Amino acid sequence: MDALVINPSITIPAEAFTMTAVRASGPGGQNVNKVASKVELRFDLAGSAALPDAVKERLRAIAGKRVDQEGMLLLTSQKTRDQARNLDDARLRLKVMILQALEVP
Repeated sequence: MDALVINPSITIPAEAFTMTAVRASGPGGQNVNKVASKVELRFDLAGSAALPDAVKERLRAIAGKRVDQEGMLLLTSQKTRDQARNLDDARLRLKVMILQALEVP
C-alpha cells in the first residue's frame, strides 16, 4: 500500500495503515462466498506523527465511534465487488475526513 498524500505538506506513510480483506455481504453472484472484496482499513490515529495533535482531536471527533480505545480509526468499504476499488474508496474517505479536520473552526 502506498503513502496517502493529503496535501503538499501532509503525507501519511504506508506504515500507519493496515488493510484486511473480508467477505462482503449482500448479492454478488457465484463468487459472493468465495471472494474477499470488502476492505477494512485501519489508520493508527493515536500513533501518527504526520498529523498535529489539534488535527488528531478534530479527526477523532469527526470519526466518532469509528475510533477504538487504542486510537485506531476503522473505515470499511464494500461498494464494489473489486477489492482494489474498495481500498481506494476507503482511502479517499479517510482523506476527506482528514481534510475536514485540517479546517480550524
